[in-house]
Amino acid sequence: MKNIMIIGNLGYIGPLVVSKLRDKYPNSFLIGFDIGYFEHVLSSVKFSPETKLNAQYYGDVRNFPYELLENIDSIVYLAAISNDPMGNEFQKITREVNHLSAVKIANKAKDLGVKDFVFASSCSVYGFTEDGMRNEHSDLNPLTAYAKSKIDAENDLENIANQDFKITCLRFATACGFSPRLRLDLVLNDFVASAVANNSIDILSDGKPWRPLIHVKDMAVAIDWAIIRKNTVDDNFLAINAGSNEWNYQIQNLAEGVKKVIPKVNIEINHDAAPDKRSYQVDFTNFKNLAPDYYPAITLEDAVEGLYKGLMEMKFKDQEFRNSKFIRLNVLKSHIKSKVLNRNLRWKN
Repeated sequence: MKNIMIIGNLGYIGPLVVSKLRDKYPNSFLIGFDIGYFEHVLSSVKFSPETKLNAQYYGDVRNFPYELLENIDSIVYLAAISNDPMGNEFQKITREVNHLSAVKIANKAKDLGVKDFVFASSCSVYGFTEDGMRNEHSDLNPLTAYAKSKIDAENDLENIANQDFKITCLRFATACGFSPRLRLDLVLNDFVASAVANNSIDILSDGKPWRPLIHVKDMAVAIDWAIIRKNTVDDNFLAINAGSNEWNYQIQNLAEGVKKVIPKVNIEINHDAAPDKRSYQVDFTNFKNLAPDYYPAITLEDAVEGLYKGLMEMKFKDQEFRNSKFIRLNVLKSHIKSKVLNRNLRWKN
């Protein structure tokens, strides 16, 4: 029986990770730890995703209670200020949460006998590229506080790993797909929501930037692989692109993929837009070779259909959804405005 802690489980990815691990390891002891910023942002669920956990703890990773790590076998670190707009708004905290806290917890976990540490990193570390697909040996070009925090964490985590403490950094493609805690500040999710609510997709760029994507369920599958992968002297530490070569899309192609499922949608492209500096294609061949049974299986059409079905079940009609609770930065600003959270993103007593 495995004892697994998921740190940052009350977000977009966490519920799918918990569900996957519970299904895969029905007798495991699963523990969640989260600060709870987005706990209330539930979509169309009939019960709390956390019912699949054995225990849920609340707290701030910047003041982590290390006694919770006693008898833990594996840690999945999902906690993050989790996109570029939030990272730009809260740069210092992004570094503290995404980088420094992850490293501190990993160090203590190693001392306490934890065997595996899985860190949710990002393909955004590649930044802007014009000359082909990026693999794990390519130059890095992190353009934002979020991307910089991820690669800084990777660099420090590499120094902690050894044969008794395996660390896997999964450089995830851009997440998409329906979740019990839905986010609509992700490109494909935004397009489907706009198609449902407005019958249109407005592409603010010229539609040519490249993005690699991965469905949130396939992210959970990759995390399962990272927990169980063999630990050898050569890969005590592994930073690996996690996604699918088939899921490198230009933005305009994503919009066209939505239109195939929701045909009445009108697509508007801003052909006069300045070039988007966040454009990159990523090579996931290494992941496919190392984890062929865990390689992403969900297609773009599957993802769009799942989002469409989920939004329809929610009776989603919000034409101003970019001002809603389904945009993570809006939630943090709302907490601050309500004076329950301070500007350091700590709950007020």
